[in-house]
Amino acid sequence: MRTRRIGSLEVSVVGVGCNNFGRRVDEAGTRRVVDAALEAGINFFDTADIYGDEGASERFLGRALRGRRGEALIATKFGKPMDEARRGARPEYVRRAAEDSLQRLGTDYIDLYQLHEPDPEVPIAETLGALNELVREGKVREIGCSNFSVEQLREAEAAAQPGSARFVSVQNEYSLFHREPEEGMLAECARQNIAFIPYFPLASGLLTGKYRKGAPVPEGSRLSGGRYGTLLSDENLERVEQLISFAEARGRTLLELAFAWLLDRPQVASVIAGATRTEQVRANAAAAVEWHFSDADRAEIDRILGPG
Repeated sequence: MRTRRIGSLEVSVVGVGCNNFGRRVDEAGTRRVVDAALEAGINFFDTADIYGDEGASERFLGRALRGRRGEALIATKFGKPMDEARRGARPEYVRRAAEDSLQRLGTDYIDLYQLHEPDPEVPIAETLGALNELVREGKVREIGCSNFSVEQLREAEAAAQPGSARFVSVQNEYSLFHREPEEGMLAECARQNIAFIPYFPLASGLLTGKYRKGAPVPEGSRLSGGRYGTLLSDENLERVEQLISFAEARGRTLLELAFAWLLDRPQVASVIAGATRTEQVRANAAAAVEWHFSDADRAEIDRILGPG
């Protein structure tokens, strides 16, 4: 498994998104996924305080890593509402949220602590000050942000005090089907030397290859209904078929294309994909192939995907 850097952290280029832990995956299932990830060379686990009921994802992940904490790099997040009192990025809450996450994770430090979303009511300088205190105390190694715009990243850069902790990563949605980060974000990451972490890299499963044009939707799958069902449009499924043909013509799979296309961007540090079963983890790890795209390859992918 190759690695890339997020600040001082050497992370595997494939990570595990832990949003299903405590929701679609119970504690025993979490342990199986974590075991499979470590065996496959994955060391990066991304969770959040709001994943699962009352922080269940953090609790399950922490217990699964008990006795082998040093083998893993844990990223977690704060800021999205857990309830009316536990929300936002005010300095006093930053500390409370961190202490709560440390307790749930059963660890005395967090490798990457991320502000889950901007808080328009709190100056970013105040939030950075509180995060810097946690870094100075050794409770947090690096800090990052999520769902930030280019302008908000620049504001944070300007607010960071010399010698103090600064954001070393930004985590936003990015995939073959969602390319907004190409509109300035990746360039800003390169300028600030900030790692980019894409979430929903498989477009909520659309890029796994299990959804095919003319075939029934797998029962119980994520895209079988609800707010994700709109992804299964005829237009998107036709694009999937063309992407599968593109990959197979080069001896690759759609899953390999989805991972390699993201990792072709030097700003992308780790592709975090959710997993509910061990076979998904192994498939994701195996998909992190080195695939260097030619200009013609990129143009063909752009043609398949079309505008937007």
